[in-house]
Amino acid sequence: MLKLVHGSDAAPSPGETGDELALLARRAGAGEPAAVADLVRAVGPAMCRSVARVLGPGAGDLDDVMQEALEGFLDALPSFRYECRVLHFACRVAVLSALLDRRRAGLRARVAQQSDAVADAPDMEAASPAEAAMASQRRAALVALLDELPPVQTEVLILHCALGFTIAEIAASTGRPVETVRSRLRLAKEALRDRIDASRNLADLLGRRS
Repeated sequence: MLKLVHGSDAAPSPGETGDELALLARRAGAGEPAAVADLVRAVGPAMCRSVARVLGPGAGDLDDVMQEALEGFLDALPSFRYECRVLHFACRVAVLSALLDRRRAGLRARVAQQSDAVADAPDMEAASPAEAAMASQRRAALVALLDELPPVQTEVLILHCALGFTIAEIAASTGRPVETVRSRLRLAKEALRDRIDASRNLADLLGRRS
């Protein structure tokens, strides 16, 4: 069950947000079947990319998580306050769904084959066997490190570093102050850096040492 918290002030009107999907989302939230279908087509590709960034494009349960994310997004629409863009909200739901699935399924055991939480997967066909193995080890190490972080820090790190959200966009989509988001991002980066620097093997694997 996803828990999405929004502000308590009066929601802005669709015209005030400047979001071309806002009116469509309001109609979908009211239960219009045609609007639901159009909205899913509009946000589906970005949500799928968000899920793949967390689970990896080859994850066997990607379709199930995507379905769960879409259901969570549509279920949340009636209470959505339009304090951020609809697409950003949809991507956040997708990231949270994927993070929940990863923890629920114990993805650590198969992360080397399925994970791509921080960066796009390299071209394995062009890479040598040694390069492919090293890339797989790096992805496994990075995702294992992410799993050690508090969920709120992992969420901010993925939204910012993997999906390219700005600090302001993350603040709007999560309903948190900009300084809170900035602090969580800083703490996440510092925690990752400290863990890497504390382990010679991790530092060598991730290129933190010469």
